Parts: sequence; structure tokens; C-alpha cells
Amino acid sequence: MKNSRRDFIRISALGLGGVALGVGSIRWAGATTLLDGEDGVPDAGMQRYPTFCEVCFWKCAGWTYTDGQGRITKILGNADDPHCNGRLCPRGTGGVGMYYDEDRLKWPLIRVPGAEGDTFRRASWEEALDLVARRLKEISAKHGHESVALFNHGSAGHHLSTLLNAMGSDNIAAPSYAQCRGPREVGFLGTFGASVGSPEPTDIRDTRCLVLIGSHLGENMHNGQVQEMADAIDRGATIITVDPRFSTVASKSRFWLPIKPATDLALLLAWIHVLIYEERYDKDYVARYTEGFDQLREHVKAMTPEWAYGITTITPEQIRETARAMADASPAVIVHPGRHVTWYGDDTQRSRAIAILNALLGSWGRRGGFYFKTAPKIPHFPMPEFPSPRWTWKDKLNGRYPLADLAVSNVLVEASIAEEQTDDKVVKAWIVAGTNLPLTMPDKEQLIRAFDSLEFVVVVDTMPMEITGYADVILPECTYLERYDELRDSPHREPWVALRMPATEPRWETRPAWWIAKQLGDRMGLKAWFNYSDYTEVLDWQLRQLGSSLEEMQQKGMMKLERASGTLYLEEGQDFAFNTPSGKIEFYSHMFEAAGFDPMPVFTAHPQPPDGYYRLIYGRAPMHTFSRTANNPNLTDLMEENNVWVNPKTARVWGLRNGQEVYLKNQDEVVSSFPVKVRVTERIRWDSVYIVHGFGHSNKWLSRAFGKGLNDSELITNVMVDPIMGGTGMRGNFVTFVTEDLGKEAEA
Repeated sequence: MKNSRRDFIRISALGLGGVALGVGSIRWAGATTLLDGEDGVPDAGMQRYPTFCEVCFWKCAGWTYTDGQGRITKILGNADDPHCNGRLCPRGTGGVGMYYDEDRLKWPLIRVPGAEGDTFRRASWEEALDLVARRLKEISAKHGHESVALFNHGSAGHHLSTLLNAMGSDNIAAPSYAQCRGPREVGFLGTFGASVGSPEPTDIRDTRCLVLIGSHLGENMHNGQVQEMADAIDRGATIITVDPRFSTVASKSRFWLPIKPATDLALLLAWIHVLIYEERYDKDYVARYTEGFDQLREHVKAMTPEWAYGITTITPEQIRETARAMADASPAVIVHPGRHVTWYGDDTQRSRAIAILNALLGSWGRRGGFYFKTAPKIPHFPMPEFPSPRWTWKDKLNGRYPLADLAVSNVLVEASIAEEQTDDKVVKAWIVAGTNLPLTMPDKEQLIRAFDSLEFVVVVDTMPMEITGYADVILPECTYLERYDELRDSPHREPWVALRMPATEPRWETRPAWWIAKQLGDRMGLKAWFNYSDYTEVLDWQLRQLGSSLEEMQQKGMMKLERASGTLYLEEGQDFAFNTPSGKIEFYSHMFEAAGFDPMPVFTAHPQPPDGYYRLIYGRAPMHTFSRTANNPNLTDLMEENNVWVNPKTARVWGLRNGQEVYLKNQDEVVSSFPVKVRVTERIRWDSVYIVHGFGHSNKWLSRAFGKGLNDSELITNVMVDPIMGGTGMRGNFVTFVTEDLGKEAEA
């Protein structure tokens, strides 16, 4: 492959060395004013500071503890928090490792050309911020404000979104939509008139039956749900797990259905058939709240368990028995919507089938099913209206993905490849914050073409992830333990507000994202949207509108508000209007029909692995979050690399043994950059292999993660895009084993 114009830079000693620079004239306002008590922290004893976790989207509230010297020692859960009930998962307690990781980005870096290729040099904050502000203004003036796009994940996105909106751009995307959860949001919206959201409003604490179809509670550590599931199991709740892999939760289940991959929709339709034709659905609920039942009944008439058996390999007896178990528990039953649901390109319709199944069981808005979530209404700090952009990501859809309700990240990547555009609506600069796009976006070749076409890339991150190697400027963000952020307003059964405050000053020359966004805004003539000296002013103003104050929340950490959005569950006989075209739960979706899609889910067969190849299935581990924690010194002690799960039947065919290193090669002849160790186990079907996502890092500055395990993302070259909302289906890739020593190194 030819060299990219924007070569990936392995951050090296050259990029990190040089004469030590001072902090400069820019002061991080408020860095120390609220850290110490009136008389200072006693030499002996502990001081605690409220926080909420940044290691995953669950955002559990907790307390960060420091010793008498101000050193962070531990993080414990906040007992008042309904997200965690005072107990953090391994990722949450391991967050201390993020703070102490010596591999962190330490100061601003600027790309410079050299005779042997580009490298980075250390810069002061003044120089780096001036350069970023100047280049963004130049590109905006030349191509329009909309030519600047933001890719974000985590709290930094809030502050940088304000910057982009103030500039006049709304081209802001979180890959968590198109690469993860988007299909379920649209599928449930087309059924109930409400999306699922995060966290999911699953009433697991009171459920009698929980169905997990490709959802790995216990490995995907959704803290509150895992705790409630453990309690439900102790109470005798039925757990049904559908998975080609014997996952942790499968081992706790009454039923494990080792389904043939890519056939889940057939199973769901067969379950619907059983509920309807055995008349085991919730008749009163269906009559009162739904419409389209007769059409659904006719639609699934031929979709019997016998029909599904030939597709899924799940026996008719198992299909009927599990459907009856759900019906026996109704309405206290949950068919979980999942989180990462971008699989095969028809994922919105699969999520529709899950929503329909829940509706037949009467679980939406019912105790033990799905509760009606509520979130605190936090007032917006006063600022001017944002200017209206001339165009947005929606104008680049060209008739595609008509039901996408959030920005589709892959569309913004497409819009960044200038030679492929047919109009003047082109993205020329990226700000990337808290998301490692090379391990997130499935089409790496397209991503590289976008990097080649862009005029400017700035990355805001805490770690030297692969994305930093493509940056023109790197701005080092401090960890969540060293900064204030926006208030947590995540929905739950009741509205709770949580505060994050720094437990110590930022290490090295790192800075919080609010400060970075404000500094850029001030330099770009956007001060009106950053009308504060320190973000504590914003927080104190908001909290006073809610009847509290920053000083009070620094002591309490959390505040409960009154529920203002109706009841937690539907009341007996209650009339209720759903936010759908008909005002009812729609088995026959008018929204889908109007957009030109099947109003009821239809099973479509997907390609199967060719001879000698196996479906690549990827997933999570309870101690890691994507690729974000693979270098965390606390968490790598628990798991430092992934391995590939191989069925004994497959291992015998290939002569593989436990611990043997192999490379994986996919259907497009792409070979993994690093080898991976084999784990021979009956816990995976013979036609598939399984690997934990987030390993195989190619940046040598990640001293614990470099070359450890295999990067599954580089083997995902066949992407099946969901035509309804643009989700990138990534489970249609097949791999085989390369057993000889290739002597490979990670590609630069």
C-alpha cells in the first residue's frame, strides 16, 4: 500500500524529549482553590472528593480518596447512587490506574516534517492552542464553518460540542450510535415511540424472566444491571441466554441456546409465533395499547419453531419451552435490547422484533419489565443562541438512512474524502476527543482515505491511542479524577444529579476539556459562549437553580430531585398515548412503512463461512472497556491480552493446542498484525471463533498494551450497513488460522 500523506506517527523519544517547558502564562483557573479544606488536608487521614466514573458510559457515582500527601489512593462507590448502589465494578475501582499511568500524554505535541518522516515535538499550550485556533479559523473561512467536524465519546464531547455549535457547525458524531447502539434506538422508537437510551430502563430487580440475546451481562459490566441480575437469580428468576458462546451469564442461566450466528431474527419471529398461536401473549395489554396485531399474526403464521430449527439449529422443543417460560413470567419479563447491536446490516429490524416480543408479553411500562425512566432537567447556563449551519450531516445522506436520528459517524468520514464528493459540502478538519477511531471505525481503508484528504486533525485525549498518530496537534486532557465536568444527568427510576470534581491537580501539563474548549473559543472570537472564568461558575449556577450549590454538592456528591414525568409504571387500566403515528404500540410500524421499509421484521439469510473459515465473534471482558483500558496498570494485572476461543473439533482439524500462537487471516486476505494465543474450549460453537475486543495496540508508547493480543478491528473489512439508520454491521467477517511465524510487525 502506498504511503499515506498523513503517516501514522509512533510517538517516540524525539517527540517526548527536549528542554522542559514551563506551564506558561496560561493558568488553569480554580486548579487548587477547591481542593483543600480551610485548614488544609491533615497529614494523617484521608480526604474524599465526589466523582462519577469515566471508564464506561454507566457513569457510576463514587468518591475519590487521597492520603495526607494528596495522593489518590482509591475510588469507592457512592451508596446513594442507583447506578451502582455503592459498589463499583473492576473498571471503576481500577480508574486510579488511569491517573498513575506513566504512558499518559503529558504535554501538547505538534506534528513536524522530517527527512525520515513526520514526528512530533513538544509545544507549550500557548503555541498549540494558537495553532489550533488559527487553523480552524482559516479552514472555516475557506470552506465554511460546517467543514469542521467533531468525533467524540465521553464528557469532553459536551464542551467541544459547544465550541463547534458556536462556530456554526453541527457535524458532531459519537461512534457509539452508528457503531454500537443506534439500531435498537430506532427499532424501539418505531414500536413504542420511545428509544431505549443509556442506561437501559430494564426493571431487572423485579423481573421473573430475563432474556439475553447477544447481551453479555457480567462481562459487559453494566454495573446496576449486573447487580440486579444477581439478585434476580437468587430469587429464582429464569435467565434465558441466546449466544453461540457459553458466556459467563450463560453459566448462570436456566436455558442456554447456542444459536447459529446470523440467525437470531428467525428465533425471535418463531418466539412471536408461539406466543400468538398458543395464545400466551398478554391479551388485555395487547387489546388496550397496541395496533396491528392481526397483521402480525398473519405475518408470522408460517414462522414456526420447526421453520426456525432449520435456520438456527435450536430445536422446536427448546423454542417452545423458552417462549412459554417468558409467557409464564409475563408481564415481569424482559427481552433485553442489548447494547452493541450492529451485527449483520438488518439490525434495526432485529431490534424491532425484540421490541414486538416485549410488547406481546406486556412488559413495556410494567413492573419487572421496562420502567418509564426519568432524568433531571438541568438548566442551561446562559449563552447566546447558536448560529444556524448552512448544512449538516443530514445533507450528506443523499436519501440513505432516513430514520437516523443522530449523526452517523461513517457519513462524516465519507464527507471528509474530498475527491468523492459531488458538492461543496466537504469536511476538511476533525476534532477527535476520547474515541480511538482506528479501533472503532470498521472500514480502515476509508478512514485512511479521509485522513489523507483532511487539512487538519486535532486530538484531545488522555492516552497516546492509535488516533493520536494521525493528529497534527495533540492536546493532552487530564483524567476524570483531576477535573470538573458537566453534571451527570443520566436517566433512571428517579432523577439524580451527580458531581465530578478534581481530587488533585492535573499531572504534568494536562488540562480539562472545559478549559481547552474555552481557550480555543476565546481565541476564535467565541467568548460569548464561554462566559465564565472557571467551569465551577457554571456548576454553581446550575446547582443553585436546582436548590443546591457547588459547596453543598462537594460534600454530598449527589442530589435527588422530584420525579416530574409521570409514573414509574403503567397503572391498572390506565389510558396511555404512545409517541407513534397511531398513538399505540405499533406491531405494524407506520414510521417504517412511510420510510419505504418493511413494517414488520422479515428474516433474510446471511452468508455463512466458506470452508476452512470461521465467523469472527468479538466481545467484552469485565475488567476492560473497549480499547480505552488496555494499558491501565491496574487492569492489565487482571487481563493483559486477549486470546482466541476455538472449539476442540476445530482445533483437532487444525492441530491447534492451548497457548499456541497463531495469526488470523480474514476473507479479504488481511492478516492480523500480531499473533494471538489459542484457547481450546467447548464454550464456543465449532463454526465460530471468539476474541475480546480492544487489544493488539500498535502504538509503541503504550508500553503495557503494545503488541499484546490481537486487534479484531483490522480484520473487520466486510461491513454490512443498515439501510434504515446507517449502523455498520461488523459480524459478517470470517477468519482462518495462519500457523507459520510471519515475523510481522504492526503496520505504521
